[in-house]
Amino acid sequence: MPQPVLFSPFVVHNLELANRIVIAPMCQYSALDGCMTDWHLIHLGQLALSGAALLTIEATAVVPEGRITFADVGLYDDASEAAMARTLDSIRKWSDMPIAVQLAHAGRKASTEVPWRGGGQFPPTDPNGWQTEAPSAVAFNPNYVPPTALDRDGMKRVRDAFAAAARRAARIGIDAVQIHGAHGYLLHQFLSPLSNQRTDEYGGSLENRARFPLEVLDAVRDAFPSDRPVTMRVSATDWVEGGLEISESVEFAGMLEARGCDAIHVSSGGLHPSQAIPISPSYQVPLARAIKSAVKMPVIAVGLITEPTQAEAIVATGDADLIALARAILYDPRWPWHAAAELGGQVKAANQYLRCQPSQFKTLFVK
Repeated sequence: MPQPVLFSPFVVHNLELANRIVIAPMCQYSALDGCMTDWHLIHLGQLALSGAALLTIEATAVVPEGRITFADVGLYDDASEAAMARTLDSIRKWSDMPIAVQLAHAGRKASTEVPWRGGGQFPPTDPNGWQTEAPSAVAFNPNYVPPTALDRDGMKRVRDAFAAAARRAARIGIDAVQIHGAHGYLLHQFLSPLSNQRTDEYGGSLENRARFPLEVLDAVRDAFPSDRPVTMRVSATDWVEGGLEISESVEFAGMLEARGCDAIHVSSGGLHPSQAIPISPSYQVPLARAIKSAVKMPVIAVGLITEPTQAEAIVATGDADLIALARAILYDPRWPWHAAAELGGQVKAANQYLRCQPSQFKTLFVK
């Protein structure tokens, strides 16, 4: 059999990836005051032994009020930096998988309960809540407290916080930064006309709505070492009439590329409760394909990619350069092993696990 494309190497900027499988950032809602806990060591540690090419740390807030919930990870002070460093140091003793971090600010979707307790928003007066901020004073839904519209000083504070978090990430040896511009969080809120109703140069046209996300990209790129990748995750459409559309996201991707973005991770939705998402296997791949046709930087597809042949088809046909797994790899942390066995590829496995290789797959594991 020919070598499957899914298990061929790839390079993003200067970062060498062993295959085309990346682990998407997945919030765990298990931090204490922004600091990683033993749960993160267990969770990230098992994924670092999965055979994927890149592990991405969950949405990591650049300021305390940028957390989605009170239990979110942050990278905004010495304590949260030290906690993440301890976790990574332990993982790196046993895995050489590159590790990225997704830097984020939740904007108007912040100050919420953890999902398994309902996920509703806390008011600013609650011990687990705070006043949210956004491009405009437009609440996510009628049950949420309206956010405070960011003024110029507030925008500068947020931009500088992204840069400061990128410097902290560099200090603890993070291999790549992904800026979170998707799923209805702050930078997506600036991009979408549904949440951005500003009348200054940061609102109105796409060029204006993209201005602040691009300023954040510039700040992070300047703060993070030039030999390491800076990428962005986007929601390519809001799936709501009058919201952000794929044609605008294609144009925005070109703006990102022109500013030195090293890759784009294409997701969708999350901005408005009225979204109508046509969920089915590979439902977001056409969005990745549209963006890939317009840019030269690597494109990552994500969303209900669950089968090895499905993933192979996405990268082999050129719809995307890499695929990202989230819930599928939570369910099966050895998904890359099983995909390699099915497709005839190879994955790296820990020496301690080499003896588990089935006899019919003599070349599955790479030491």
